[in-house]
Amino acid sequence: MIRRLLIVGSGSAGQRHLRIARRFLPKAQIRVLKYSKQSKSLSLATGYYFHPDEAAHFDPQAAIVANPAPFHLETSIKLASHGCHLLLEKPIAERSKGVEHLLRMVKKQKVILQVGYNLRFSHSLRSYRKLIKKGAIGRILSIHAEVGQFLPSWRPKINYQHTVSAKAKLGGGVLLELSHEIDYLRWIFGEVAWVSAWKGKVGDLNLDVEDSAKLQMGFASKSRYSGVIASLNMDFVRQDPVRFCEATGTRGTLRWDGIRKKIERYIPKSRKWIKIPIRKERREESYAEQFKNFLQCARKNHKPNVSGTDGLAVLKIVDAAKRSHEKKGLRIPVMSKNN
Repeated sequence: MIRRLLIVGSGSAGQRHLRIARRFLPKAQIRVLKYSKQSKSLSLATGYYFHPDEAAHFDPQAAIVANPAPFHLETSIKLASHGCHLLLEKPIAERSKGVEHLLRMVKKQKVILQVGYNLRFSHSLRSYRKLIKKGAIGRILSIHAEVGQFLPSWRPKINYQHTVSAKAKLGGGVLLELSHEIDYLRWIFGEVAWVSAWKGKVGDLNLDVEDSAKLQMGFASKSRYSGVIASLNMDFVRQDPVRFCEATGTRGTLRWDGIRKKIERYIPKSRKWIKIPIRKERREESYAEQFKNFLQCARKNHKPNVSGTDGLAVLKIVDAAKRSHEKKGLRIPVMSKNN
C-alpha cells in the first residue's frame, strides 16, 4: 500500500492527479513539490515543498511527475534511484535522447514506470481497438486521425501564451502536447516503421512552437497492418474541437469520436452510419483507471499498461517527424540508430 506519495508540479495536471490520488488513497500522506510560492493552494495535499532536496527527505514510495517535459528525466532519474515508483506525465521527455538511461535505472531499482497516456484507459477507445482487432470492418486499407482545438480555449482563465503548450523551453508544440494520438495509433495498429512529416505555424497565436503538424506513418513489416499508411493532423488553431480516428476497411469504416466518446460504423450495404452501443464514460474516468493500474502494478510489481518503453517509442516517432520536416517531408525510419 502506498502511504507516501509525492506529486511533482502544481499546474492543472498536478491538481487533477491530486484529486484522483486522494480518492484512491484517502489516508496517505500526499505532498506536492511546487515551483512557485504564488501557485494555487491545494487543500487535498498534506504538505508542500518548494525544493527537490526538501522533497527527498519525505522519502516517497511513489511519485507522479507532472512538471514540464524538459525536466522529466532529471526528476525521474533522481526519484527512481531512491526506489520510488513513477507515474510520469506524457511525454516521457522532450526528446528520446537520455530516456534509455532512465529505463535502465528503473530496471535496476525494480520500480514501476508508467507513462500518462490516459487515452489507453478510455472505455470508448478500448472498445474501438477491440473492434479493429477482431476484424469488424475486414482488412484495414487506410487510417486517418485528427486532433485539434483552439489553444486559447483550453484553459480560458489562463493566458495561453504563458502555458507549457505555448513555450518551446517547456516542451510545448503540438507534436509533444498532442502525442496521445501517436501513442494510441501505435497501440492499436503496431510499431511505426517510417514517418513523413510537416510542422509549422499557420495561425495567429504568436507562439515560438509549431501550432500544426501533418504526419504520414507506415507500419512495420512484421505488423498485421504492414503496408497501411496512417495520416495524422494535429493543431492548436481549430475553433471547433475535434478528436477522432477513422479506419477504412474492406467491409466498411469504423470511426471513434474522442470528444463525444462514441463509435460509429459505416455499413456499405445500407449506405448508413450506425452507432455502436457502448456504456457512457464518466468525467476523468480514464485518469482514474490509469491511476488504479499504477497502484496495482506498484503493489504487485507488474508491468504497467503504458510502460517507459512505450513512452520512448512515441518520442522516437516525434524525433523522426522533426527530422522529416527538416528534410522537406522525406520518409525517415523510426527505428534507425540515428533516431
